[in-house]
Amino acid sequence: MSRQKTNIMLIGMPGAGKSTIGVLLAKHTSKNFIDTDVLIQVNHGKGLQQIVDEDGFMALRKIEEDVLLSMKCVNFVIATGGSAVYSDKAMTRLKMDAVTVFLDAPLEDLERRVNNFDSRGITKSPGQSFADLFQERLILYNKYADITVPCSQKNQDEIVALIEERMKGAC
Repeated sequence: MSRQKTNIMLIGMPGAGKSTIGVLLAKHTSKNFIDTDVLIQVNHGKGLQQIVDEDGFMALRKIEEDVLLSMKCVNFVIATGGSAVYSDKAMTRLKMDAVTVFLDAPLEDLERRVNNFDSRGITKSPGQSFADLFQERLILYNKYADITVPCSQKNQDEIVALIEERMKGAC
């Protein structure tokens, strides 16, 4: 017998809309909402970029993994950081209780939205371009997604409606 998944986990690149869509989706589905980037910042008392600057991008990935592994959520929409998918252990654990939705936005849209790539607190290798990061992560997003929602040329309400429609077949 399969376990009932009460959570919806949003994955995707920075700028894909995980936080914004997450809040709207939580309202539509009567679920709680949590943004793991905010959780990290509150727990550590500093911004993501400050963590990267002081301790390096791998330290932020480890912090993110620890936060994800410690979460005990029931009936939540979870907006993950864009790099959550680097932790197989965390993703496997969260997927036990969550339907995973990949917000698939095209690189051009993401580049237009993310104009603070070097100061946003994004876990990337030194010198790595946004396009290279996109290509690297795309493989992981597709690996973990239960549902992929194309976000190109859709407004927030259309994306939420599409997620809800696709959730009916995934739960």
